[in-house]
Amino acid sequence: MPCASQNEMDGEGAKTLIRNGAMAVFEGANMPLTPEAISAVLDAGLLYTPGKASNAGGVATSGLEMSQNSIRMSWSFEEVDEKLHTIMKEIFKACYDASLECGMPGNMMVGANVAGFLKVANAMMAQGIV
Repeated sequence: MPCASQNEMDGEGAKTLIRNGAMAVFEGANMPLTPEAISAVLDAGLLYTPGKASNAGGVATSGLEMSQNSIRMSWSFEEVDEKLHTIMKEIFKACYDASLECGMPGNMMVGANVAGFLKVANAMMAQGIV
């Protein structure tokens, strides 16, 4: 789980992980893998989730915090955890379903990109922008 910064893992680093038996790579920062690293991971058949999907928990938690502040309520740890769990399951499902619809089952990078695009496009259409 590269989590430090952008371009933290390059192609050679990814190949080392693959040689050492890694089964998955989950980005925990904004773009910690270079494009070469992503290609190596996908070509090797590892499970890969881009930061926009696997790193979404931090953004979602910030959104939950803003909601609490806005409605002047305080939720328990358990309530926040349950809401976050639901959000992350929905993100996974949206990404996975989009990967299926694109004919690339399990490619979470494609799924996250398509699901994100559709979310923005649908919002624009709902507001009459497009």
